[in-house]
Amino acid sequence: MKVLTIIGARPQFIKAAVVSRAFKEHRPDVQEIIVHTGQHYDANMSDVFFDELEIPKPDYNLGIGGGTHGQNTGRMIEKLEGLMMEVQPLWVLVYGDTDSTLAGALAAAKLHIPVAHVEAGLRSFNRRMPEEINRVLTDHIAEILFAPTETGRQNLLNEGIAQEKIKLVGDVMYDASLFYKEKARKPHLPAELNIEGGDFVLCTIHRAENTDDSQRLKNIFQGLGDSGETIILPLHPRTRAKIADYGIAIPENVWVIDPVGYLEMVWLEANCRLVATDSGGVQKEAYFFGKPCVTMRDETEWVELVEAGWNRLVGADAQAIENQVGCEVPEAAWQSIFGTGRSAQVVVEEICQLSANKPSEVH
Repeated sequence: MKVLTIIGARPQFIKAAVVSRAFKEHRPDVQEIIVHTGQHYDANMSDVFFDELEIPKPDYNLGIGGGTHGQNTGRMIEKLEGLMMEVQPLWVLVYGDTDSTLAGALAAAKLHIPVAHVEAGLRSFNRRMPEEINRVLTDHIAEILFAPTETGRQNLLNEGIAQEKIKLVGDVMYDASLFYKEKARKPHLPAELNIEGGDFVLCTIHRAENTDDSQRLKNIFQGLGDSGETIILPLHPRTRAKIADYGIAIPENVWVIDPVGYLEMVWLEANCRLVATDSGGVQKEAYFFGKPCVTMRDETEWVELVEAGWNRLVGADAQAIENQVGCEVPEAAWQSIFGTGRSAQVVVEEICQLSANKPSEVH
């Protein structure tokens, strides 16, 4: 059985690596073919990246990236269609909510190849976000939908998707966090920065709704500065450029460092006191490591974390950011919201079982 896995961004490689290991360990009879669309060029994705994280290298790299959402998606569909016709996979496996996700799902659907969607059912209910459009369309194309949480499963049911297509499996990123925690390493930090005892806040800022709005970005840095906390900010190059364009002064308590690799990021998440971010993935990873999170967005697709008291939405309100980043950690019980750490194995088992039970429906 051939499974064509389509990925286009660095976080997707980490998610796919967990499932790839599960295929090799539990179903070595499955031939997985990995395609990198090239959507996100990342200089950190060198041989070292794949070797250190034990990630299989792509069988194909389509080299598509750098254009608009429409340009990229259209070019991806064209190349993926040709590749699918050549490879003839039994399944196409996609992850998350990138343009690569949607392109893979559309190309497969046109060729009547069933799609399996990992991380299905997430909703921010903000249709201005390209990711939201990608999620919704991919979910309605997919033949099997792997929801990471009960909320995700309910979202799919509310949209009229058949119950038998939805599988509540937990989150493969929780599997990844358990696997990589033992391999994490401390990043290079300024010698004068004393963070012994984990008394620091980890911050990331990259989302366009914040970086493309000068007032929002100024408010965020004002709130971070007024909190008085020691804040470590691995700064995305795009955010760095916007800060310069807007003439924003970095507060003295905010320590800007270069972007870090995944293993260094895991170390920072595991050793900080609190996380402040606008990233969807980092919100989850904070919870995986038992850290409260302040989310500098107006909504989140991970509503379970807000309801559980581990995530606090503050938007770009300077006063709210100051108050929440500087406050005491709330006493909230940690629950297994995202599964037991074997989500990837369940994904593999479900795909193989569906293939065995319904061979006539899979072409």
